Amino acid sequence: MKLSPLIFSTLLICSPLTAFSQSAEERGLEIAQEADQRDNGFQDVIVDLKMELSNRHGQKSIRQIKTKTLEVEGDGDKAMSIFSEPRDVKGTAMLTYTHKTKSDDQWLYLPALKRIKRISSSNKSGPFMGSEFAYEDLSSQEVEKYQHKWLRDETLNGVETYVLERIPVDKKSGYRRQVIWLDKEHYRMQKMDFYDRKNSLIKTLTASGYQLYLNQFWRADELQMKNHPSGKSTLLHFSNYRFKTGLKAKDFSRNSLKRAR
Repeated sequence: MKLSPLIFSTLLICSPLTAFSQSAEERGLEIAQEADQRDNGFQDVIVDLKMELSNRHGQKSIRQIKTKTLEVEGDGDKAMSIFSEPRDVKGTAMLTYTHKTKSDDQWLYLPALKRIKRISSSNKSGPFMGSEFAYEDLSSQEVEKYQHKWLRDETLNGVETYVLERIPVDKKSGYRRQVIWLDKEHYRMQKMDFYDRKNSLIKTLTASGYQLYLNQFWRADELQMKNHPSGKSTLLHFSNYRFKTGLKAKDFSRNSLKRAR
């Protein structure tokens, strides 16, 4: 999907993958590479995003965000998220440079302080703006960032899926491992379980309402992250996708954070 955000994003048709002469690791890597390949070539995308935060008592708060993503040849994507509502977070902006084989670069602009704060590698497991998404969840999901293993094939909610385990290469990741369900037809993420460094299940991400854009790129209408220990959840609702808008690398500079709209 590339989840970037988140988001992920998030992934039309090839011959079935076979496992007869493959190890579980080889098959897992092949499936992950196929999912990644199917999302190549979108160039750039802008999407409107409503973030709904819910606590265990059902109390909710809403934030409005615009996210811009630029595909980078030979490396991970660049992404910027700009908050427009509510008033107390308006103008806050997050910039992420995802990398395939080294730690990602992330910066947060805080308008009240007129300051750009760099997010250190040791803090990327922390929550993003009070949500159940960690800073590292906002990076594009590059294949090289994980060790992959096919676990099984499984029917999930009536959908035939591949179930993969992936282990972050970055030792500073807040996760020991993740388990991801990809549908067999289009290789779209359906569900992902996140395990902390103690190997306890802490979060589950689910995707719904996939739409096909430009006859090639699948994007989910909604992503929901559920935090199991706290009972909190964050729902991301995406709308108004615009692909190939002409964004350039200069639109994702650190200086552009201060004037992001």
